Amino acid sequence: MKRGEIWKINLDPTIGAEIQKSRPAVILSVNSVGVLPLRIIVPLTGWKNHYSNAAWLVHLEPENGNGLRKKSAADTLQIRSISESRFLSCIGEVSGNDLIRIEKAARIVLGL
Repeated sequence: MKRGEIWKINLDPTIGAEIQKSRPAVILSVNSVGVLPLRIIVPLTGWKNHYSNAAWLVHLEPENGNGLRKKSAADTLQIRSISESRFLSCIGEVSGNDLIRIEKAARIVLGL
């Protein structure tokens, strides 16, 4: 499990408006940080055209290396730290450019 990889992750159980079910997510945390078996992830959801108005949603196209089957959005408002036991399978990796765009959106959400 390393930064930039896309994994299918089981996010249930959830509460309220938290993004739920098994879905792809991008690992955002730096590989060398932490001693606990946790990773910081950005979950993905299906892309909708009106998402282009939301600075925290990053549009991702299916590409050879990322393993996505449909247009997706990295939802940086739903960033969370999760147990490695929630990780089901690696499906691919985002490009360097896509990772930079996700980082920029995360900075907006975090006010950095």
